[in-house]
Amino acid sequence: MIYCVKCGTQLPDDARFCAKCGTTVVAPGAGAPAAAAAAPAGSPTIAAAGVQELKCPTCGAPIKPTFGDTVVTCDYCGGSVTLGGAGWKGINKHTMLPLTVRDQNAVLQTVKAALDTGLFHRHAFEESTIADSKLSYVPFWVLPVSASTTYTYQDAAASIGSTVGTMAAAELLGGALGGNRRGGFAVIPIMAGPVVNPTRSETISGQYEFPVIAVKSMADYQPKDYQFPLNGRTVFDKKSVPDGTPILNGDVGEDQAQQAAKAFVTQLQSEAAHKKHSMVSKLDTKVDLTEGELLHVPIWYFQLDHKGKKSTILVDASAGRVIRTFG
Repeated sequence: MIYCVKCGTQLPDDARFCAKCGTTVVAPGAGAPAAAAAAPAGSPTIAAAGVQELKCPTCGAPIKPTFGDTVVTCDYCGGSVTLGGAGWKGINKHTMLPLTVRDQNAVLQTVKAALDTGLFHRHAFEESTIADSKLSYVPFWVLPVSASTTYTYQDAAASIGSTVGTMAAAELLGGALGGNRRGGFAVIPIMAGPVVNPTRSETISGQYEFPVIAVKSMADYQPKDYQFPLNGRTVFDKKSVPDGTPILNGDVGEDQAQQAAKAFVTQLQSEAAHKKHSMVSKLDTKVDLTEGELLHVPIWYFQLDHKGKKSTILVDASAGRVIRTFG
């Protein structure tokens, strides 16, 4: 049994890094390298982009990527590699969420609750048939993102006050010009005080561990506002995967995932600004990302047929919650 020297998290005996804080794990009795307190900045390239076979950087077993794969998990040890601009390299951080909901009948009760409360109507589950169901481990890139958004908005109270003051001044001026005279001279009231500018500026910041699905064909299943229980993740261990349960490879590399995360987080920052104030304009969002990790999530997939209309439901098999419903 070993523990992270930085945050104290209990880790598997063969852990190479802490799944919680990323600190490199030094085996008991081994001399600590100079840079042991921090995770490696990046892995070296281990093979050119066009190879048809490469060796797993963890166990040395052969890895044979199929056409289009950019994220591949070793069938023997669970180590992982990814394809980038410079070629294939090992993935420093490969984690997983534990499978806590193994029984399909238990998952179906969660599906029933989701159907009866939102998608169709009461008793929709009883009136549906299961066209397809499966459990698989789906890869996501989890990217630590810091975002800062500066924007302008119209202060409603100041705007209304300015408008009322302008109307009052106009009314007084109109009255003076229209006959408010003393001794033949018009008396024009003088409005004291500064002109009110209703335009305001504000900055909001956000910290995210944003998950980007690593399979292009599953892009429609990308979580929008769903949060995986990341505190429960552990170092990926192939022995924890039930026999016969597929571990999906990916075709979205980390570079692509970073661009997607930037776009998603920018949108979330914009939504937060609009939720806080009305009449928002001139948004400027700066996004910083650090090295991500590959996270495999156990997900139940169900396709239901309700009176000829098909719907798809994804359930997080670690948290036991519906991720998204389609159809």
